[in-house]
Amino acid sequence: MATIKDIAAKLGVAVSTVSKGLNGASDISDELRELVLDTAIEMGYVSKRMRTEGTRKLCIFIENMDYESIDYFAHDVVIGFKHMALKDNWHVTVVPVTTAFQENTRYDAYMMKNGFTAAFLLGFTQEDRWIKQLSTTAFPTVLLDNFIPMNPSVGYVGTDSNEGIFSVISHLKQLGHTRIAFLNGPENSMISQQRHQAFLKSMETLGLSPHKNLIQFGYYGSECAKYFVPDFLELGATAIVCSSDIIAVGVIDECKKKGFRIPEDISIIGFDDLPLSTTLTPPLTTIRQNRLELGKSAYLSIDGLIHNIPVGQLLLRPNFIQRESTSAAIPR
Repeated sequence: MATIKDIAAKLGVAVSTVSKGLNGASDISDELRELVLDTAIEMGYVSKRMRTEGTRKLCIFIENMDYESIDYFAHDVVIGFKHMALKDNWHVTVVPVTTAFQENTRYDAYMMKNGFTAAFLLGFTQEDRWIKQLSTTAFPTVLLDNFIPMNPSVGYVGTDSNEGIFSVISHLKQLGHTRIAFLNGPENSMISQQRHQAFLKSMETLGLSPHKNLIQFGYYGSECAKYFVPDFLELGATAIVCSSDIIAVGVIDECKKKGFRIPEDISIIGFDDLPLSTTLTPPLTTIRQNRLELGKSAYLSIDGLIHNIPVGQLLLRPNFIQRESTSAAIPR
């Protein structure tokens, strides 16, 4: 790992100048300060104080997710993380992040400038600039539903999509469903790709034939249902599996608009078991992700990385929750 002396030697400046640049001193130029910081990042420098118990700052970066309302997925994840971190006397800062912010700010630079020891990232996609930068970061970092290979400083927490989707397809097969549609999240999301593969594998394992036109990528919003549900119904789907409960909300509404009764005419299943799933009409059959435990697991992974334990992937087991939105298939 690079030292301050290494950085000074590379730049041909005094060690004291490098120290000033790393600590944001005002008696050197902005250009030199940025050059020191960029070189430190390039060389993989991480200060000793950021690796010790004395610096108690963690960050949760959130993109494209609501975390302040209890009805949304990230809320309990953040609560679970904070619960564990605060017990160990860490100060946790939640920072909403946009694509524009990532374009103008390097991940390592932001971490270093703000004195964060480690971070937990939620809601990012594989196309995000910061995700690409994580392949070389030395900061302990944990991602929700994203994975960076070959970097022992970065870990991943999530819920086992294969087990969750398999339980869904098993349930529908027992009810006599064979023409099963799947409305997924965005194609550039790793978790969407995982659930896509899990759906295909589960159908094949259970002796069912997936229909290409009944499998679609959308986005994690209820509005996406209107673009796909009419075709699903026209093609004779008797069940629609959704990659999130939020998508399922839109699917239920769209089916009702088309005059389909749930579950008498068509069965619908979600994923997440958000609080709203019990308030829908009918209550939603879904896959439960324990969001509090996801947050706690993210903290445990970060704690391991801080202590030089190369935590890789940590997957929680899902729970199948049967409610009233599924019933025996009626072929159409």
